[in-house]
Amino acid sequence: MPRLIIISNRLPITIDKKEGELMYHPSAGGLATGLSSLDESIEKLWIGWPGKAIEDDWEQAAIKNDLQKEGLIPIFLNQEDIECFYEGFSNKVIWPHFHYFTQYTTYNNTSYWEAYKKVNQLFEKAVAENYQEGDIIWVQDYQLMLLPAMIRKTFPKASIGFFLHIPFPSYEIFRVLPWRKQLLDGVLGADQIGFHTYNYMRHFLSAAYRISGIEHNFGKMVVKGRMVNVDVFPMGIDYWKYAKHAVTLDPRDEAFKIERMARKKTIVLSIDRLDYTKGIPQRIKAFENFLETYPEYIEKVTLLLVVVPSRSNVDQYQELKAEVDSLVGRINGLYGSYDWSPIQYFYRSLPFKVLSTLYKVSQIAMITPLRDGMNLVAKEYIASKEESEQGVLILSEMAGAANELTEALIVNPHDSDDIVETLKKAIEMNSSEQRWRLKKMQDGLKKYNVKNWAENFIKNLMDLTQEQKNSEVHLLNKETAEDIINAYKNTSQRLIILDYDGTLMGFQNDPQAVVPDEELLGILEELCADSQNKVVINTGRDKETIGKWLGHLPLEFAAEHGVWTKKGKKWVKNPGLRNGWKPDVESVLESMVERTPGSFIEHKDYSLAWHYRRIDKELGAKRIREFRDVLAYLTSNLDLQVLEGNKVIEIKNAGVSKGQATLGWSNAKEWDFIFAIGDDHTDEDTFKALPETAFTVKVGDAKSAARYNIGTVEHVRSLLKLFLEK
Repeated sequence: MPRLIIISNRLPITIDKKEGELMYHPSAGGLATGLSSLDESIEKLWIGWPGKAIEDDWEQAAIKNDLQKEGLIPIFLNQEDIECFYEGFSNKVIWPHFHYFTQYTTYNNTSYWEAYKKVNQLFEKAVAENYQEGDIIWVQDYQLMLLPAMIRKTFPKASIGFFLHIPFPSYEIFRVLPWRKQLLDGVLGADQIGFHTYNYMRHFLSAAYRISGIEHNFGKMVVKGRMVNVDVFPMGIDYWKYAKHAVTLDPRDEAFKIERMARKKTIVLSIDRLDYTKGIPQRIKAFENFLETYPEYIEKVTLLLVVVPSRSNVDQYQELKAEVDSLVGRINGLYGSYDWSPIQYFYRSLPFKVLSTLYKVSQIAMITPLRDGMNLVAKEYIASKEESEQGVLILSEMAGAANELTEALIVNPHDSDDIVETLKKAIEMNSSEQRWRLKKMQDGLKKYNVKNWAENFIKNLMDLTQEQKNSEVHLLNKETAEDIINAYKNTSQRLIILDYDGTLMGFQNDPQAVVPDEELLGILEELCADSQNKVVINTGRDKETIGKWLGHLPLEFAAEHGVWTKKGKKWVKNPGLRNGWKPDVESVLESMVERTPGSFIEHKDYSLAWHYRRIDKELGAKRIREFRDVLAYLTSNLDLQVLEGNKVIEIKNAGVSKGQATLGWSNAKEWDFIFAIGDDHTDEDTFKALPETAFTVKVGDAKSAARYNIGTVEHVRSLLKLFLEK
């Protein structure tokens, strides 16, 4: 098994200092639990921050030495780093923005961004110092979104995974961030990118296309020649830790008092870290609304509200704490009696024994965040009911866990009336329905526990690494370019086949922008001037347009994907072609244009093309899906084919292709050098028609039948210029 390097903002330990002595305590978080539960045969190295600003050189050396024995590599941050990287960019920019609280997002603090870059570089340096060839690298969460690309730059062949534990926002939200491109490109440095839910994955793929122009096929995309997998890996919990925890109560314990209270009242449990994303004030107000609407439950139901302190030095959190305190005080004062308080309020962290007791004795858990990546508390509550077989979970539809815990009572956290009616339903639910709902959820949580989550992610990453090796895109580099140039210069019978749009000229919205410029005309003229060259333009364009642009040069042509060829002075039509079918198909395409402003029809002699390069790609794809069946019906009996290219769909006669046209030249004589280059699906026919000895090149980083890939139109021209050097 390869070694696993885990990288997270925090190490799975906490450091304390008592009387000058360093003390280490293991963390109890879900990530630490999941990764520590992996097969012991996997050697693990964990890189992260120990949680305190430690600037003393002696202390840093001591901590390094102590932690290295446990496979832990500490990253030391100073107080400024903590304030600007962690409290600043991570938690005042990314956290609120990704949770849709844009009113709390800081957009104009350059020092935050510089600190974020600096700390990500500190982590990259630690990786560089510890990486060994063959290691698997797994980067965790929003604090380190730049890190995958940084590691990729240093180790191009490394196997890198990235998992985001918070929501990824919709494109319309994400695009507002000034640093959207840098964050996106940073994450795209990974080979596998994981999210808790399909919606987060969908939002990421949309952003990747709209911001960086990277398309995907069922979550797989090609980024700079690498195959990248984007997928859903819902995080689980250590199920049996909660299911089998025996509660032994001592009269002196807080847990004992909670258990006694639960015998007399219906307990509605609410546990959250203090955060504006958790919807705590809204939940309290909904409970007040419940007491107003159903006064018969006064003195019978208690909301047990546990709020864990968090970021107490941040203004929004201080204001939130004051609001919660005020709401609890007002409601208890309004409805409370001498022996009953509507809300039992605890503002502190709870030891596991007390927490487990709360889970087990509470008849209802009300977990209603306004936005949450997953929410493991909901899963822990369900697991704790393994033995009692009774309990009801009220869960926000905005929590990632709602996608799995579908038997919970799902509510809109912004709809107070919905929560009120759902709470009444939970209180009155009979025991048989409670058992049925619990069992369905427990069965899923047992199977998809936190160990399964970690193992599944790593297995998929390892499988992807092997798949990448099997389908590696061979980018044209300096050495392979020299091989092509040397072959060109040492041969005398040369066939050069060039696509036009997207290869010699870039795609543009303005039709005039694809007219050949002086540089291109000069390159083609020089290539044709060599009597040992046969230069062919093999294009999807109509013969009139390509002839007008390039007909004055001694080139040979295949136009409309091989419908027309020109090897001398006259254009010759491929025999047996018909165009009587065009009016019926044209009416369908005209309907698409009417419904899709910005798209247009290109009329050719024996084909029709619908272009949607000026419109949103997803809208274009939707239109194609709508009309695909209609087109298939119209073309099935007419010996036609529907060809999808780069933001274009073309209907043409079957049996005609660039590949067929290519054979007319490649079979004409014994060539000792064949070179072909193109950029889209139609050029694959050209590559496949040529012998294996031909130098075939695909423009772009998509997988291809071509031997090599090259980056852009500019790179194509640079390569052709090398042919012309003496």
